[in-house]
Amino acid sequence: MMLRYALQTVRDRKAGFLGAFVALLCAAALVTACGTLLETGLRGKIGTERYAATPVLVSADQNVHQTTVKEKKGKTKEKHKAKPVAERAWLPAATLDTVRAVPGVERAVPELTFQAVPLLKAPAADAKPSYGHAWTSAVLTPFTLAAGRAPQGADEVVVDHALATRAGLQPGSQLTVQSTGEPKTYRVSGIAQTARGDLAEQSALFFADAEAQRLAARDGQLSAIGVLPAPGVDAGRLAGQLTQALKGSTAQVTTGDERGPVEFLDAAGARIKLVSMGGAMGGTSLLVAILVVVGTFALSIQQRYRELALLRAIAATPRQLRRMIGREALVVGLAAGIAGALAGLPLAGWLYGRFVDSGIVPTALERTAGIFPMVVAVGASLLGAWAAARITGRRIARIRPAEALAEAALEGRRPAWIRSVFGVLLLAGGAVLVVVLASLRTEPASTPVTFLAVVVLAGAVSLLGPLLVRAATALLAGPLRLAGPGGHLATANLRGNAVRMASAVTPLALLVGMTCTVLFITPTLGDAARTQARDGVRAGWVLAAQGPGVTREAAERIRRTPGVTAATEIVHTSVRVGLTKYGAQGVTPAGLTRTWDPEVTRGTLDGFGDGSAAVSELAADQLGLRPGSRLELTLGDGTPVTLTVCAVYARGLGFGDLTLPHGLVAAHVDNPLAGSVLVAAEPGTGRERLAAAVKGFPGVAVLSARDADEVRAERADAGAEINLLAMGLVLAFTAIAVANTLAMSTAERVREFGMLRLAGAKRRQVLRMLRAEAVAVVLIGVVLGSGIALAVLTAFSVGMTGVAAPAVLPVAYAGVVGVAGLLALSATALPGRVALRVRPVDVASSKP
Repeated sequence: MMLRYALQTVRDRKAGFLGAFVALLCAAALVTACGTLLETGLRGKIGTERYAATPVLVSADQNVHQTTVKEKKGKTKEKHKAKPVAERAWLPAATLDTVRAVPGVERAVPELTFQAVPLLKAPAADAKPSYGHAWTSAVLTPFTLAAGRAPQGADEVVVDHALATRAGLQPGSQLTVQSTGEPKTYRVSGIAQTARGDLAEQSALFFADAEAQRLAARDGQLSAIGVLPAPGVDAGRLAGQLTQALKGSTAQVTTGDERGPVEFLDAAGARIKLVSMGGAMGGTSLLVAILVVVGTFALSIQQRYRELALLRAIAATPRQLRRMIGREALVVGLAAGIAGALAGLPLAGWLYGRFVDSGIVPTALERTAGIFPMVVAVGASLLGAWAAARITGRRIARIRPAEALAEAALEGRRPAWIRSVFGVLLLAGGAVLVVVLASLRTEPASTPVTFLAVVVLAGAVSLLGPLLVRAATALLAGPLRLAGPGGHLATANLRGNAVRMASAVTPLALLVGMTCTVLFITPTLGDAARTQARDGVRAGWVLAAQGPGVTREAAERIRRTPGVTAATEIVHTSVRVGLTKYGAQGVTPAGLTRTWDPEVTRGTLDGFGDGSAAVSELAADQLGLRPGSRLELTLGDGTPVTLTVCAVYARGLGFGDLTLPHGLVAAHVDNPLAGSVLVAAEPGTGRERLAAAVKGFPGVAVLSARDADEVRAERADAGAEINLLAMGLVLAFTAIAVANTLAMSTAERVREFGMLRLAGAKRRQVLRMLRAEAVAVVLIGVVLGSGIALAVLTAFSVGMTGVAAPAVLPVAYAGVVGVAGLLALSATALPGRVALRVRPVDVASSKP
């Protein structure tokens, strides 16, 4: 019977359940979209292009491994972990002989993959990454000549069809290529193409074998070995034989879809990013959804107090009411979950496209759209709706029938003590998270705690909302009276309906708190890093490259320029100490202290050179290092080295956690060219003289220290856009929740508005009352949300920078407040005008 009544109630009170339906639909869409991204990171296929005709591929292991042994209750347990390295790992060339000796191998083709960027007069805005190879490895795709001939000398190159078309090249054309050394001009000897069409993810340039080996700058090493099985030999069986033959080496054997990650290293790394972002967004979305849905159902149940009270008065038992409310919620949750899961698929596609366009995810990583995220979304909607309805309907179901109608007639002056207790506990939990956040010093550890703290504190606001609204009303009563009769009515409503007003304040506080946190977390970190970099650069000039980087010859030319006292080449990479990843830079030692000051706190940079390293205070604390300590680390390409710490410095945010010799880093990265060159010069040495020195080097520009700082700011802004994109859906959902809750709250007040008009209030006075209420709700929500964001951002700043100085952009903050106010006023005014269209006489004669 209760199920039938629940269905009838949902059917007859569509408007009352619409708000809950919208909130659950948005939540299900978010969960589906985030789950799809997470599934893509876990199971997304990385297709191969270059190795399409290569059934078996031998490459170097791209991971750092660590095995720990623990003894527990007399049993030994091994735990193995692996983390990817940042650069391409290379194979010893001797591996080729081992592969060729395995029975069943018809041909083993050595592969070289290295940076080879064509320097075009008008480079395309959407140019693909460009790699160089030896012509003998063209068979791995396979590439065949469509025009011209194979490269025969050190000054010839074959380009793929797509590059030739884009650049207008043909056999005999001249093409300048920037590879791992100085730019060189080649004559195009041929145009190559594949039977499958142009490569979608990259451009390919083929050189003569000796020239390719020179450009790769990896003597005695190979990037991979393509294995072509003999006729009749099964590729899978041959792969097993190769694995046995190479056992004990760093080589790994892949077939099928496993070849893709060998070719596209960034796609394999993007898996981790997607899993991280999908998990973080999905977890935050679920927490926000629970908070919003509980608030929406609380408002819906409150609006039905009279109906539920009547059911209690005619002998409905608490158990029957709980079952009815729960089944109503399941009906709404099921409908919203299915609709939201279907809507989440195109939403996931759109979000994936934005990540691809922004460069977070390469197109080589194909999006996976399985049914599992949809099932989880529907299940989460059902569970969330049922739990929210049971929690919010618990009080009305437990009161005695004789008290039910009295409860329905007037909102209680005191909130339930259980609600207050849980609110205080959540507030304490939020305070603990803020304290913990202040002690976290790495961004991967801080980010999830940051957003969790915002949601927990917003949850405390939700539970303590009635008390906060009444306290705020006491402060706002004076200003509201200045608004005339509408202000008096608004004050009375705020005092008498604090629970209803709190349900509107909570999502508004969450919106302001979450948006401010997302907007200002990156500038807080970026400004601190920029300040450290700006204060630590002693050089007055910086060489920067628009292309792959600044070559060694350009740096040497600057060093020989009259008036230049020092030039420091900088190349960036990531290394691992154990399994922990650290940002690192390689710097040339000569004249280092004249161009760079990382604020050394222990040790000295004098004598910095081969075999030495400088570390930030954060890395020193984490790794237990001091000057003279031995530092064992794995370079970007997986090469292990041991260095001696010579200095510990304070400006780790600006310059990275590890500083290593330039020659060591450059020999183990895919792009050994300097990302920038710091130039110290005598007074009077101007930009013109320096620019003239590097005039013959394409794409190299001379920037002042201030200009270089502005470039760093632009890159930080790009990082902020990525973070905003990642959390944009959660913010959009929260904004919808604000409008949804306020619209629900206003639309159900038809009877109240009618009675006010019958009592003599004019239509415009009621509208003024609504506006005054909306302004009060906005003020309360903005103050609470700003307080949450300020506490969280201050703790984040203390942990990451050591200074309680969060970066708050006034224009952005004003925009957040403006949008919140516009949402609140619109969501109140529009439903209010619709409700006021009902004639007061009709309201008075209608059934309650």
